[in-house]
Amino acid sequence: MVELRLLAAEDQVEALSDALMELQALSVSVEDADADTLAEQALFGEPDMPAPKPGWQRSLLAALFNDEARATGAATLLLAQTWAAGVTVQALRPVPEQDWVRLTQSQFEPVEITPTFWIVPSWHEPPAVAQQVIRLDPGLAFGTGTHPTTRMCLRWIATHADTMAGNRTLDYGCGSGILAIGAALFGAASVTAVDIDPAAVQATSDNAAANGVVLEQGLPQRAGAPCGAYALVLANILATPLKLLAPLLSAHVAPAGHLVLAGILERQADELKHAYAPGLALEVTDREDGWILMIAHRAA
Repeated sequence: MVELRLLAAEDQVEALSDALMELQALSVSVEDADADTLAEQALFGEPDMPAPKPGWQRSLLAALFNDEARATGAATLLLAQTWAAGVTVQALRPVPEQDWVRLTQSQFEPVEITPTFWIVPSWHEPPAVAQQVIRLDPGLAFGTGTHPTTRMCLRWIATHADTMAGNRTLDYGCGSGILAIGAALFGAASVTAVDIDPAAVQATSDNAAANGVVLEQGLPQRAGAPCGAYALVLANILATPLKLLAPLLSAHVAPAGHLVLAGILERQADELKHAYAPGLALEVTDREDGWILMIAHRAA
């Protein structure tokens, strides 16, 4: 493969990206041309907040092609366009062959949830201290145990096994299924996992099988899922959908049951408390890297 790198202005990036794909680029990525300099621009805002602007003032586009002839032809054609005035070629270089699977795997190490509870990719051996392990590989769905929100939820599950024991659990917005699997491993009698993304439902099914647990998984609109009341309702999403889902999630919490919410920034705590106040009193029980875990308990 060959990589073509182009320097372009903010208003040229979208057209260039589309043109490169039309010219048989295998992929196109965009980065700040001024990264790691005093001119670097931060574009990505916090969850639920818009980015400060749509693009960088100067961007580097990296396009991969099967061979040098295609890369050279694409560059020649693009630089001849009047709308591409000012675009310059920064590099045209071969991409060395690599074991991409091994390279990807090297980025994921076992994740400690508690000293005895770990998330372990399938290509790693569990640490000697691990007594409970979830085997989970990176996939298309959110939830590998590396994000603070996931770790906080799993810590709560690991320290509240009595809440799951012999009871029903609902994981709403299950992603990879990691929370649902955790609940099953810590004693839930039955676990329902739902997500609006079919890829997440499939990932949950695959990961459950890999960990030897039985879940009921599906899309939220599927008849019977979720259904009735649960001793534990888990939802690790983001603040805005959690507020919209307040009536639905609250209705699924059984008497003496718990609601566990994550995906919430510290500054959003009062918003969530207000959204759930008609039925449940949320409290912050854990914090990590600016994220919080919020819990509510329904009276028996």
